[in-house]
Amino acid sequence: MASPSSARGAVRPLPLPEITRTECRRCGALIKGLNHRYACTSCGWVNPSGEGSRPLPAVDPWPVDERPRTR
Repeated sequence: MASPSSARGAVRPLPLPEITRTECRRCGALIKGLNHRYACTSCGWVNPSGEGSRPLPAVDPWPVDERPRTR
């Protein structure tokens, strides 16, 4: 009998995110983010996600354990 992880295929671990910091483009506050994606808690500014240093991981809208059951 196959184990649950081998039935779904090999799972590759995601690379660890890098903590980065910069000044907010709107108010100048020091802000920290992950992989050059930032959101300022002082003024609400958010940089576009395309400015990040790595692509965002793909998201399966239906994780295997939550897929609708078919008959």
